[in-house]
Amino acid sequence: MESQGLGDEAAAPLVVVTGEVGSCSSSEKRKPKNHARDVHFLSFAFLFVFSAYGAAQNLESTVNTEGDLGTTSLGILYTSFTLFLVAASPVVWGLGSKRALVLGTSGYLLFIAANLKPSWYTMVPASVYLGFAASIIWVAQGTYLTSTARSHAKDCQLHEGTVIGKFNGEFWGMFASHQVIGNLISLALLRNGKEGDGVTGKNLLFTVFLGCMVLGITLMCFLSKRDDNGGSLSMNSSLASVLKSAFALLLDRRVLLVIPLLAYSGLQQAFVWAEFTKEVVTPVLGVSGVGGAMALYGAADAIVCHHMCSLVAGRFTSGLSSITFIVSGGAVLQILVLLWLLFGYSKTGGLLGAVYPLLMAAIWGVGDGVFNTQLNALFGMLFKHDMEAAFAQLKVWQSAAIAVIFFVSPYITLQAMLILMVAALFIAMAGFLFLTLHVERSFSSGS
Repeated sequence: MESQGLGDEAAAPLVVVTGEVGSCSSSEKRKPKNHARDVHFLSFAFLFVFSAYGAAQNLESTVNTEGDLGTTSLGILYTSFTLFLVAASPVVWGLGSKRALVLGTSGYLLFIAANLKPSWYTMVPASVYLGFAASIIWVAQGTYLTSTARSHAKDCQLHEGTVIGKFNGEFWGMFASHQVIGNLISLALLRNGKEGDGVTGKNLLFTVFLGCMVLGITLMCFLSKRDDNGGSLSMNSSLASVLKSAFALLLDRRVLLVIPLLAYSGLQQAFVWAEFTKEVVTPVLGVSGVGGAMALYGAADAIVCHHMCSLVAGRFTSGLSSITFIVSGGAVLQILVLLWLLFGYSKTGGLLGAVYPLLMAAIWGVGDGVFNTQLNALFGMLFKHDMEAAFAQLKVWQSAAIAVIFFVSPYITLQAMLILMVAALFIAMAGFLFLTLHVERSFSSGS
């Protein structure tokens, strides 16, 4: 959600689009619909929305400290998100992915507005509703983006797996840049109060965030409608069908094997928000250094999403083999950071002491970019006929893991958290590698 957290030079990955994906020759075009344009609009819409929400999420623990209102609100939000994902697939099915995207954005708008007058009576209801809205928007995003990629591949006679990977690369590269843009806006408007307690600066900041939300919603309205089964059946029939598909997927061996990786992708995001900034960055760089570290994390995330996962995945190979190769690389990078923190890292002064947390943030951002793009591409290729249910499963396990970290973080040490993360990553990769060995031959023959 994420801040699915979730750049440089962040501007560079924002605007570069490969010619192969952005257009097809006039002789290849069989429909007037511009699929690449919809990917650009969707990517910019999420950039505006999550530049505001992502920065607000990073600030919750510092601007809403009374009674741990900010942290508790985030825990409630992700718990609500997890629970409502059960109903998200039928809603997206019934509304269609475009209308579901617009509806989902309303929750983020309300959450930002609640921060202008934060209290238990405003933040808690806004968090519960945002959990519902986020479940809708993320299932709709995965459905819409995959449907767009499949249509583009069909119209331009391109390899479907390649287009899915490239479109995911563009979207997640743009999305990851929200960490850079949102944190820079926060630093600019709260520069006179590094703890974020200046009422005037805070209200101005959240007013600017509301403006970003309005821009994002406006762009959503310009998206083309997609033939992703929304509205093709009666609502009751759709509800029953999609709910049946969602629960049936839990019996699918492919889903069972990838669940540990889905959970780990949520754990590694929450680790950055709840533990890394508090236990590694703040003691060395102070609270004011958190924005810089998160901006660097977002920049690395954005660069890898757009350039490595979009360009390399499209040219290196096509399909499951490229996903396996790239995911394995991302896992290696994150395990190196975890082992560094467990066995080789100690807080030091001087230049190196300041550089180490920033370097870790950048490496972790690369891994996050890999998991974001490749898990979405994997689900889009493996579950073509159950996209809503498949993307709901993806977000259920991610958000459940995030909620767990928010609730247990105050009660366990950094060492215990690191051991948990290492164990979770090894289990996740074992399941994922077994999955690739099990389905690669049949998937390749069916592509």
